[in-house]
Formats: sequence, C-alpha cells, structure tokens
Amino acid sequence: MRILTVEAMRRMEMEADRAGQSYRAMMEAAGQAVAEAALTRYPRARRVLVLVGPGNNGGDALVAARYLRDRGLEVAAWLSRQRDDEMSRAARARGVALLTEGEGDLGALVRTADLILDGLLGTGARPPLRGTIAAILERLSQALAAPPQRLHPLTPRPSAPSRPRIVAVDGPSGMDFDSGEVDPLTPRADLTVTFAHPKQGHFRFPAADRLGELLVADIGIPPQVEPPADAPFVADAESIRAMLPPRPEQGHKGSFGRLLVVAGSANYTGAAALTTRGALRSGTGIVTLALPGSLHGAVLSLVPEATFLHLPHALGVVTEEAVELLRPLFAEVQAAVIGPGLTQEAEAVVFIEKLFGLETASRAAGLIPRPTAQKPPALPPLVLDADALNILSRHEGWAERLPADTILTPHPGEMARLSGLSTAAILQARVEVAREYARRWQVVLLLKGAFTVVAEAGGRATLIPFANSGLAKGGSGDLLAGLIGGLRAQGMPPYEAAVAGAYLHALAGDLARRRLGARGMTPLDLARAIPEAWQHLAAEAGR
Repeated sequence: MRILTVEAMRRMEMEADRAGQSYRAMMEAAGQAVAEAALTRYPRARRVLVLVGPGNNGGDALVAARYLRDRGLEVAAWLSRQRDDEMSRAARARGVALLTEGEGDLGALVRTADLILDGLLGTGARPPLRGTIAAILERLSQALAAPPQRLHPLTPRPSAPSRPRIVAVDGPSGMDFDSGEVDPLTPRADLTVTFAHPKQGHFRFPAADRLGELLVADIGIPPQVEPPADAPFVADAESIRAMLPPRPEQGHKGSFGRLLVVAGSANYTGAAALTTRGALRSGTGIVTLALPGSLHGAVLSLVPEATFLHLPHALGVVTEEAVELLRPLFAEVQAAVIGPGLTQEAEAVVFIEKLFGLETASRAAGLIPRPTAQKPPALPPLVLDADALNILSRHEGWAERLPADTILTPHPGEMARLSGLSTAAILQARVEVAREYARRWQVVLLLKGAFTVVAEAGGRATLIPFANSGLAKGGSGDLLAGLIGGLRAQGMPPYEAAVAGAYLHALAGDLARRRLGARGMTPLDLARAIPEAWQHLAAEAGR
C-alpha cells in the first residue's frame, strides 16, 4: 500500500473512472465501507447523526447513512446545504431524516447520538474553515463539551452520558490531507475510514492526532490503475510477514545467524543490555556482546543468553585497542550493531575513528602519538546507532568509509548532526529527507520518531504507521538497533531488516501501551512485549 498526495489520489480516481469503475460506484463502495466499519467497531450504536457536506465526501456519508438505516439504526443526516441528487434521494427513500438549518436542533441531535459520521469536508478542503461548515463544527464542539471533571479519582462519576463516537469519512473535516495542518474546529475522531490509499496528511501532525484508528477501505480501483512509482509505502502485517526469513523446525543456532553487539560504557550499561535483549528477541541464533570488561558482571544477569567479549577500556569506556580484539570476530559474524551507549568520551571517539580508518583529531594535532599504520578491519554488515553516529558526524567523508548496505538509525537530533540540517527542517519533511540522505550516503536510513521512515539509496521508502509517546524514552532506540541487527544476521536484506525491525518494535510498543499506558511503560516492558508482537504479527497477516 502506498501513501498518496491529494493530487495523486485524484488522478487515480480519474483513471479508475475511465477504466470502468465510475465515480458513483466508488462512492457506493466508500459509503458501504464506512457503514460496515462503524457497525463493526460500535455494534451497540442505535442513534446516528451524519454530517453531510456539499461535495463527494458528503455523498459518501449519505451512502453510509442509507446502509446504516438498512441495518435498523435510527439515522438523521444534517446537511450543510440542500442536496437533490441520487445519494440524497436514495437516503430519504430508505427512511433517513434529511435536515438543514431551521429544521431541527443540531445540538440536541449531537447530544442524543451514539455515533456521529463526519462527512462535511474531504481531501479537497484546506483550513481555515469559514461559513456554514465552520458554524456546524462550532456547534458540534459546543455540544460535545467535556462533562464536569472529578477532583479526585474516588469521587462519584458525573451523571452526564458518555459522548458519541465520531467516525470521520476520509478524514476529520478541516484537516489538510497533504500538509497535516488542521483548523481549530477540526473534530477529534475515534475512527477514520479513508479510501484506496492513506494520504500524506494522515501521517503528519497535528492531523495525525485527530484521526483515532485509521482504516483503509477498498473502493474497487482496478489493478491496472497504479499509484505513482515514487509514492512511499506504508508497512502492514502482510507485507512484513512476506519479508521474514524462513525458520525451519530442523534449524539449529547456527542456522539463524550470529550477531555482534559493540555497546555500553560505565555510565550507559543499560544500553548494552537492551540492545542485546532486542537482538535475542529477534530470533538470532547467537548474540555476542562486546563491552568494556568491567561491565560484564552488571550485564550478565540481564542477558544470560548472550556470549561475551571483554574489551579493553579506560574507566569503563572502550579504548582503541579493542579494534584489534574485534578484528577476527568481524569475520565470523553475519552482522554487527555498533554504537549504543559507547559515549563520546575521547577514548570512544578514537575507537570509532580507528575502526573506520578516520583521522583522529587529537593525533592530527600531535597530542596523541600515532600508532603503527594498520588497515582498518574488514567490517561485516553494520547497524550504526547512537554514539557511533555522533562520532562519525564530526568527520568529512565519513559515509565513504562505511561498508555496503550499512543501516543507520538516527533520531532527528542525530540526523541533524549527520546532515547539517536543522531538526525542524527534518521533522517538516521526514520522508524526503530520509530519501535524499540515503541516496547521498548510499545507506539504508531509518529516521526514528512518530511514524518512523526507512529509506534506501535507490529511492524506496516505507513509513511505519505507529506513533507512540511511550517509546520516547531512553533505551527504546537501543532495543530497536538490536532487533534490526538480529534480523540482518538472520540473512534479511538491509532495507527489509530495517522495515521489519521497526514495525515489530512499534507493534510491541503499541501492545505495551495498551496494558500499561504511554507514561508508565518502559523499554524493558517493550522488550517483554516483543514475543507477543511476533504472535500478533502472525495472526494479523493470516487474516
């Protein structure tokens, strides 16, 4: 599935109409899909208010109103202006009450409804809202005003009825489907049903925060009508499952790859443990954690399944002598994760510089003696995260030193240091930035954050459709790096490993949030949810 701009979706609908799937047929399919989704999510709803705008979005809503009425629900449609078209006549004939200003009390209809369908404005609208539509949404907002708040959780609950659920047709009215901007009156939906493909604005804030659950419904666009080749993908369970390597029952630990994790320092012991835990949860056969030797006792009980390599260190920070100790191991593993928790202390900086054959600034100034010249080691497929990225960003030409198919996993701040862009510019155009720098650096680039983006040098990009503030905690990214590295060690191509790892990580986060809430969940809770995420992924993909 692709993510489209409004214009790209409009062109697809035009091509579908020319190919024989008429606009009327697509509208019928869209309205039926909205009605079915509403009935499935809210089976106890009995009274429905449908807000109907003047355009095609309103037509979709009227079709949905007819289907809901046919299923025995009491349905009233509030029209922003009179309509006399096929959809309105069909709805009236089925018993849907069609009302306009002066023909009823909109506030009373809102307060007594179990379900509200928002079909006022569709993809062609742009904020700010004006006129009749703004007035309707203002009255909706007033009628939905929150009931009195309890001062203490043990005081009796207010007697006011719970508010109606809102189902948005394509998107909540007043959002910009390209930029994600919203009008202050844009309602907050519980469920959004969009058609054929999600739109760019569905994954941009603040609109993304108004959608509730997002469903994508088939409206019968013929298979020969294809989306633009450069449109980014959105990951789903079926596509992720198709990427995964086979896992034969007769396999042994050597069958599922060996991963090396180079991570941790005295101040960031947990980073080493979490990265290793993520790798172990990925299904990798053997995970070797290389860390400053003094940390072994602290980490062993957290990841007893791992094997260990004790690295030379200075006060718990890895030193450059570790490079030669790692050299033979690089030839034995299928992938390596380097960077979480290494710190940017001088010793760690020199270690990374020597690992990649970069000139050490302190040596160039004559402050540290130059060692005997020695070629950097041949490196396995890499996942570079955290401090490895921050140290590399200090050097010109760092990307040229990376082995082919390296995966970088920066958050926006790290991406700003690597690219020289501002964090604001990166957040404003996440897909475009990820694509451009994946091409420049010839890497697979995973740009973390709400709706993580994965891009490869050839231009392919995939968005991970999860936003979860519970993941915005130190250690979550370490776990992700380990997951991706583990999948890479099992033989997955770099782009697929990054996409699948990010999806699984986000899905586990969603499962943990449902149980514990975004505030209370920790990266350790996230790690514990990964096995459930694997099971959930298999179940969803099989549907």
